Amino acid sequence: MHMIEIAGGPLVEALTAKVAELGITSGAIVSLIGAVDEFTISTMPEDDASKDIVSTYAIPAEMHGTGEIVNGVPHIHATFAVAGDRGLAGHLHEVIVGHWFARIYVIPS
Repeated sequence: MHMIEIAGGPLVEALTAKVAELGITSGAIVSLIGAVDEFTISTMPEDDASKDIVSTYAIPAEMHGTGEIVNGVPHIHATFAVAGDRGLAGHLHEVIVGHWFARIYVIPS
């Protein structure tokens, strides 16, 4: 298992570069944990599963998630806990790590 820590900047971009450096082309993201300053996720509209509703939130959030790496590309689903004890969840497009950190635990396959 590899623990990849992102101390700042765009997480998906940094994770993609790190798995390439490690030679990981496929595997399981068994845990994603940390806190972020902003994030972009998508969900599907109720009437069309082939489309995405992409939303960007420029607010701090606690984060956790799981996913996979396919052909060297991370595919992550995550939940973000935001002020007011609310959760926002979906397919992760990008997060910006600033004040805190993110750790991703990857098992290559």
